[in-house]
Amino acid sequence: MRQEQNNIFANIDWVLVILFTILVCFGWLNIYSASKAEEDLALLSFGTKYGKQLIFIVLTIPLIVFVLFFNTKFYERFASILYVLSLIGLLLLLPFGKEINGAKSWFNFGALGLQPSEFVKAFTALALAKLLSDRQYNLKLVKNQIKAFIVIFLPACLILLQPDAGSALAYVVFFFVLQREGLTKAYMVLGIGSLIIFILTILFNTYSILYFLLGIITLFTLYFMYKEGKRFLRFNWYKVLGVYAVITLFVLGIGVAYNNVLQQHHRDRFEVLLGLKTDNQGIGYNSHQSELTISSGSITGKGFLKGDLTQGDFVPEQHTDYIFSVIGEEWGFIGSSLVIILFMALMYRIIYLAETHTNKFGRIYGYGVASILFFHVVINIGMVIGLLPTVGIPLPFFSYGGSSLWGFTILLFIFIRLDAHKNYDF
Repeated sequence: MRQEQNNIFANIDWVLVILFTILVCFGWLNIYSASKAEEDLALLSFGTKYGKQLIFIVLTIPLIVFVLFFNTKFYERFASILYVLSLIGLLLLLPFGKEINGAKSWFNFGALGLQPSEFVKAFTALALAKLLSDRQYNLKLVKNQIKAFIVIFLPACLILLQPDAGSALAYVVFFFVLQREGLTKAYMVLGIGSLIIFILTILFNTYSILYFLLGIITLFTLYFMYKEGKRFLRFNWYKVLGVYAVITLFVLGIGVAYNNVLQQHHRDRFEVLLGLKTDNQGIGYNSHQSELTISSGSITGKGFLKGDLTQGDFVPEQHTDYIFSVIGEEWGFIGSSLVIILFMALMYRIIYLAETHTNKFGRIYGYGVASILFFHVVINIGMVIGLLPTVGIPLPFFSYGGSSLWGFTILLFIFIRLDAHKNYDF
């Protein structure tokens, strides 16, 4: 192994840098288009949304240099400290945060607002990589699984207190990282099964689903009794009762949580998505207008700045969470597909490079980066085209906002730094 070079740009993966640059630049063009109608000013008017976004983009340059400046070992050595500091930032939001749309998610510094949750994801990925890369750490042990779950869900819980359910939901994606590192597939099966039961409970009713599931368990119990005789129940009666109890509590818990914990607008979004109600003028207005805007773009799109629905400002918050609808209308199916391909290329490149790391820390962090990007892309686009409920998830490098752009930039360029010097001693 060689010693690490002082040149911070040595050996960086230019494919990732180029993909990042293309996504950011194309994202700005669509923000410009989305906000031009309401702010019909000069191109470099920094009082507009697209002008402010241009400032955010320019400021990513010193931010990138700052991220690349630190020695690679710094991120491994101080991962836990960075994680704790990010948690403190989330805690400080509760007394000092600015409330916007009912959530204390922002620090207000005059004209600048910062959303800490956008930065915490990178530091959580670092802390998880630090924990899992320890030579003494065995993910097969339950106590070690609990440690990993604490690292993942502690920031998610603090974000829920704001409350910001969309940002908190992003932390579930770290289970992909755990899966890569040897976590039993039972958790993934349990998670998918829980999601299916949750959806069925909304579609039908709590007790119908409960009786159905208990009936299935009873049939399986009778089948094993037939195969193995009465001795099956003699030695496994407590397991059968345990399954009955867990299923009962879980299904009843879903019913209670859905009807008493979730707010009405959350329930409305699920019911509109599942077709239980139609509300194109109310809770479903954004999604309905977004779907109309995208479908109007057809195959080739209407052309840059020629989207009449975009220019008519028919989609609320189109420059942020619904930015993909601009792409759909003005660039069409071809342009939308190209954006998805660019994101796929970015994530594939990260995973490919992560697998070349001999250092577990770099590999695990790389999978964390790819997983976070995957979650945001899938959830945001699914939300915009009406396949998923609106949860306030930004599209990486596209959605308006300095915190989102800088958070994803830090997330990506820490990996680029780790990858550039994976073959050096520290």
